[in-house]
Amino acid sequence: MAVSSCPCPRVFNASFECRSGPEFSGAARGDKPGSCRFSPLRGGTASFFGGDGLSSSLIFRFPPNFVRQLSNKARRNCSNIGVAQIVAAKWSNGHAADSPPSAAAQAAAAAASSPAATPVELTAVDDVAVIEGCNSNGSVQKESFLNSDGSITVHAGERLGRGIVTDAITTPVVNTSAYFFKKTAELIEFKEKRHISFEYGRYGNPTTVVAEEKISALEGAESTLIMASGMCASTVMLMALVPAGGHIVTTTDCYRKTRIFIETMLPKMGITATVIDPADMGGLESALNQSNVSLFFTESPTNPFLRCVDIELVSELCHRKGALVCIDGTFATPLNQKALALGADLVLHSATKYIGGHNDVLAGCISGSLELVSQVRNLHHVLGGTLNPNAAYLIIRGMKTLHLRVQQQNSTALRMAKILEAHPKVKHVYYPGLPSHPEHHIAKQQMTGFGGVVSFEIDGDLMTTIKFVDALKIPYIAPSFGGCESIVDQPAIMSYWDLSQSERLKYGIKDNLVRFSFGVEDFEDVKADVLQALAAI
Repeated sequence: MAVSSCPCPRVFNASFECRSGPEFSGAARGDKPGSCRFSPLRGGTASFFGGDGLSSSLIFRFPPNFVRQLSNKARRNCSNIGVAQIVAAKWSNGHAADSPPSAAAQAAAAAASSPAATPVELTAVDDVAVIEGCNSNGSVQKESFLNSDGSITVHAGERLGRGIVTDAITTPVVNTSAYFFKKTAELIEFKEKRHISFEYGRYGNPTTVVAEEKISALEGAESTLIMASGMCASTVMLMALVPAGGHIVTTTDCYRKTRIFIETMLPKMGITATVIDPADMGGLESALNQSNVSLFFTESPTNPFLRCVDIELVSELCHRKGALVCIDGTFATPLNQKALALGADLVLHSATKYIGGHNDVLAGCISGSLELVSQVRNLHHVLGGTLNPNAAYLIIRGMKTLHLRVQQQNSTALRMAKILEAHPKVKHVYYPGLPSHPEHHIAKQQMTGFGGVVSFEIDGDLMTTIKFVDALKIPYIAPSFGGCESIVDQPAIMSYWDLSQSERLKYGIKDNLVRFSFGVEDFEDVKADVLQALAAI
């Protein structure tokens, strides 16, 4: 239910019970004052969070002769259910004259007769029933008490209500492949968009919706779509938003599998690409002027050299020519960089990395306007790539510590980057937090932290670099990053070993390149381990 709360006394002039708790017992609750529940109509006074003015999403328990349903917009989007809860109600079979009124209904009727209480009206806005409340000055109150990213990662999508009926603090996992209809009439109502249902597991899941709401709140997005992997999000986005025969612009430094898809799969759809250096704004302007560009897509920072694009400038240039901008912010995290606020139309993440944060789940997500995300969602419903609800739960769980993990990883990576840059056995360090980085000035403007990954080149050849990596005791040799455990790899071996040395060099991948993802281990332990490994070569 779209709800605006009010600290001033209001009553509901309708025959249904309301509460912020999720159990459907039907009995009025006698909650203690100051508890985080909605007090059910005592003497005509509605109390939210002990009357301190904090907003709460309510769950309404309608009588049996009501049908609960969501708006058409919610049905199309299926990502605003978590906060919306129950959005519209209608009489289904007329008034049940033989049904005795509930205790809460009688209380509501009695309260409504009090001259001191002004009824709160249910109004229809965009097919959504909204409870219009007011604050002390009479205006609609919409502010939230989740003002920081740290609080958002813990509570968004859950604390103010979710589309799952439970008293549990944690979000339950809804393991189902399909959703049933009580009668054929209800199915027909669904097909005619008068009843809400996910219908089938590929089209949505209540657990997954909570993960999407949490990411939307963190990114400041209207909508988020979460999928089975980061590559799934990238490829579906490209196919959904770039028309056949279209043109895109991307950058030289990027995840190799993304490059392979752009170079080998998109041409089969007649889609061509211009590849520019991340800092080449002149090259971008030239491509925009010479081609009918549909989309600019890049990572920022990039993989593995952590190059940064000026998101605000790129967005301005592209929007002048009607081109969309999608930023893969996986290396940045939604905490260190707000791509949408900087002007991008979409932001994409491999949620496998920092968002999940525990090296135990695969997922990808894309956030932006409802219009654009819905286009991607429609194709996603056809192609599949659905995230398992158990994986969605791991994403929700992982995000609750995202701000704590990223703070530690930012700190460790920056300190280690400075140590590595000063070390005689290290030739070069790539990290946007260092003044030596080519886009350090851009990173300082658009990032609040520089991430937990540092790439650097050992002063030696392939075998010397292997010796360094093998001498490390804390990090795992693995192909991922962003988790609690530190991870290290040599891109020449991990990602490009199928290419010859000369072919690898075309992408800047040298045999002595190391990509180090710092976890949440104690800084002094990691420092000692890296230094002893350098001493071993």
